[in-house]
Amino acid sequence: MLKAVLFDDEYIVLHGLQKMIDWSKYGIELVGTASNGYAAIDLVETHSPDIVFTDIRMPGMNGLEVVEKILEAAPEIICVVFSGFNEFEYVKKAIKLGVSDYLEKPITIPMIEDTIQRILEKLQHQKTVLSLEEKWEDSRTELIEKATLDLLLQGDEALPKWRKSFQEEVEEIAAVTVLALSDKSHALPSHPSYFPVYLRNGAEHLLVIFHFEDDSTELLNQLLYWPSENGVAIGSGRTYPKLTDAPKSYKEASQALRYGQFMDKGEWTRFEEIGENPNIPSDLSEQEEAIIFYLRTGDREGLFQQVDEFISKIQSQRLNPDVIEREILKLIYLGMEVAKETGEDVSHLGQGNYLPHVDIRLLNTKEKMFSWLRSQMEMIMDWFLRVRKDKKHNAVEKACTYIERNFSNDLTLQDVAEYVGMNPTYFSLLFKEEMKLSYIKYLTKLRMERAKELLREGHKVAEVSEKVGYHTYRHFSELFKKHAGINPGQYRDSF
Repeated sequence: MLKAVLFDDEYIVLHGLQKMIDWSKYGIELVGTASNGYAAIDLVETHSPDIVFTDIRMPGMNGLEVVEKILEAAPEIICVVFSGFNEFEYVKKAIKLGVSDYLEKPITIPMIEDTIQRILEKLQHQKTVLSLEEKWEDSRTELIEKATLDLLLQGDEALPKWRKSFQEEVEEIAAVTVLALSDKSHALPSHPSYFPVYLRNGAEHLLVIFHFEDDSTELLNQLLYWPSENGVAIGSGRTYPKLTDAPKSYKEASQALRYGQFMDKGEWTRFEEIGENPNIPSDLSEQEEAIIFYLRTGDREGLFQQVDEFISKIQSQRLNPDVIEREILKLIYLGMEVAKETGEDVSHLGQGNYLPHVDIRLLNTKEKMFSWLRSQMEMIMDWFLRVRKDKKHNAVEKACTYIERNFSNDLTLQDVAEYVGMNPTYFSLLFKEEMKLSYIKYLTKLRMERAKELLREGHKVAEVSEKVGYHTYRHFSELFKKHAGINPGQYRDSF
């Protein structure tokens, strides 16, 4: 049922309209009346009516001032004004404010009933239009979601259909970034610089971000705290200017999420933090990628589960010995590449020089090959964990010292990993394990604490932004507010 309120300083008008109109016949409940402007505003705030009937002449605040205040706060409310002064200036101002009707006193019952009828017709029309718009928007959203998922899975082939679903907005898109989520979360805060599309692909939760600007700073700013606020882990792929590279960003996001979940639930992990090993092919199978993951994370049980699945798969196929040998060697050499990420020399694995392509030639049955594969993967894992234990504390301590000396510069994970002589993926995992914070959060925390010191000393916000490594004032200001709860200027002034 619709709610209406009635305002007039004449008791007879209020009482007459209240009693003589059958409001319920029109599906309207008259929830209150008022005889002055201030009481009228209180009534609107209390009941949130759909329709307001008001006289112009009232004590305290006149009817047009009341209407102006109401429509400023809730423009959807329908306002009807009546007055004994049918002057042009009153009418002109009422129309400018957006009133639905202007009735000249004396008010009669037929006048009010006729006005109510027009209001109901108007509301029905609005409802119909809104319903059509919602249906159209829902339909278009489904088309965009389907076309976007096809773009992630098929790349070039799906681009024409995707362009058609986006219509005129397609020309404004400058880049694309894919995010993989551990679970469905609250909507990413909207911003004029990007447009997010939420997708499900089986058990996967994905957010595809279409950028309207080349600069993705605003998105990165939102993602720094958004995951922990919503209790989800997020992996982000790289941002690509070509839409046909969306599948690459999708794969990278999935990998980043997997590593992020291993390190800590509720974190944001960028693919750039994990880094790429150029010696590991990009077209690996899911099983090969899983073996690399379990080696890097030191998960012995997970590794041998994947090795056993690999062996079962090979045994179920009728492959000749050369193919089996080649597939086994591929796994061994992938394991060695992961071991190299520690920065140590892996040529002395086992006894003396390690030459697996020579050793496997001495095996003449599948069973011996499979047993040898298990033993080699176990040896690589043991060596990897031993080196990790020996190097972890010193490497991270060295990295922290380097970060503290250079945090005012553009300091990437890649830079720090190179300084300590490690692969970025390996270093990222090691750093998180030792410090209980991801690299990006550690760096941000360090910068924010130094910013607080400088602000307390009275430095200008723009100067502080530069001194702690943020060359975009706005980016620094928003990050500081999320970290400290107030913006940098307010923080400085409080001291």
